[in-house]
Amino acid sequence: MEKKKKISPFLIIIISFVSVILIGTILLLLPFATKEGIRLGFVDALFMSSSSVCVTGLVSTTTSIADTYTLFGQIVIYVLIEIGGLGFVNISMFVLYLLGLRINQADRFLLRESLNLDSTKGILKLLRATFLISFCIQLLGAIGNFFIFRNDFPTDKAIWISIFHAGSAFNNAGLDVIGSNSLIPYKGHLLLNLNTMALIILGGIGFIVIYEIFLYPKTKRLSIHTKIVLKMTLLLLVLGTVLLKITEGSAMTWLQAAFQSATARTAGFSTYDFSKISLPGALIFCFLMYIGASPAGTGGGIKTTTFFTATKYIGSFARGTRPITHNREISKTSVSKAFVLIVLSIVYLAMIVLFVSVIEQLNTASEDADLIKIMFETLSAFSTVGNSEGITPTLHWVSKILISATMLIGRLGPITIISLLNRRWNKEGTEPVSYLEENIIIG
Repeated sequence: MEKKKKISPFLIIIISFVSVILIGTILLLLPFATKEGIRLGFVDALFMSSSSVCVTGLVSTTTSIADTYTLFGQIVIYVLIEIGGLGFVNISMFVLYLLGLRINQADRFLLRESLNLDSTKGILKLLRATFLISFCIQLLGAIGNFFIFRNDFPTDKAIWISIFHAGSAFNNAGLDVIGSNSLIPYKGHLLLNLNTMALIILGGIGFIVIYEIFLYPKTKRLSIHTKIVLKMTLLLLVLGTVLLKITEGSAMTWLQAAFQSATARTAGFSTYDFSKISLPGALIFCFLMYIGASPAGTGGGIKTTTFFTATKYIGSFARGTRPITHNREISKTSVSKAFVLIVLSIVYLAMIVLFVSVIEQLNTASEDADLIKIMFETLSAFSTVGNSEGITPTLHWVSKILISATMLIGRLGPITIISLLNRRWNKEGTEPVSYLEENIIIG
């Protein structure tokens, strides 16, 4: 009897994201999804759906979400953000868990890949904690938002804005239903800035880290992963704040610098007009966007642990020592995975910037789309940040398709895409044949 061929979990994850994006596109194309007098084309609806599911925050129209979409359309976007942030696979498994249905080993392996974990041990407990933590944090964030927005909007609208903003911030989406100026009108509002930053950081550090912090009073221990994530998050937040303040000078307050340093790590909210950002400031922002959030979180980028592993290995290679952290040697597998991810992401980004640059050179509608702005926009899409220098609405439809694809690849991660070639994903152990090593001349 022929053995039934199993479908790769990486393919299932990709298909689930693409399916949700297409469903979201169809819903946003419905006449009652947009306000009277506004009709979206397929590409713009696809772009908006991709931006929501991939929790990116880029908008392809010149008008804001609040001015473009009806309440129905805004609810669709909010649901897409939640699905994109938590993951369709995770949500599906959680529903099965709530219904008391059996989750077999294949499902657990799929869940492991979706959460970017190394083991299936305790994975259902983590899944349950993920949704409970997500709900509680977003609820507290929404309550905090309400006390701010109720002063500027009617009660019912303030409630909706508070819920949407909390979900968008925690899932690092960067989309809002406030108005056309994002959070710039609230650039000096300390409570809203701190509340939003807290939601962004909590969503970005990952559910594993939050779970361990929650259990810390009982366990009195943190894993090396959690320690690295917390240290890198604090380092990048402080470093980004100082550098942005230095480059932008008096044009940016310390509060704005701190907020943008936090939001650069894949959130996309803005209290600063990015059309006025300096070239050094834009490059610093690109650096922060590229690193992004942390594994098992709601953000994108190459991730803090990848950057940490690569820099740690480069430092140890320069000294002629082994890569040691917290009295542990970083595995060769981790080092290889980190450098594969970095190389793949750089090559992909270079290709997309090149293609978009060629397309926009022929596009008379986007005269302001120079190389730096295209690079900024592409990196913002790949790292699922959503900050923009304002050229997205004027991009050619082919460029918008490329940027949409970049959002998806950035959300899934290049490793997930290339793992489709892995035919041994469900096989344990090493390769059946060992080969003699050969030193290849490098450099």
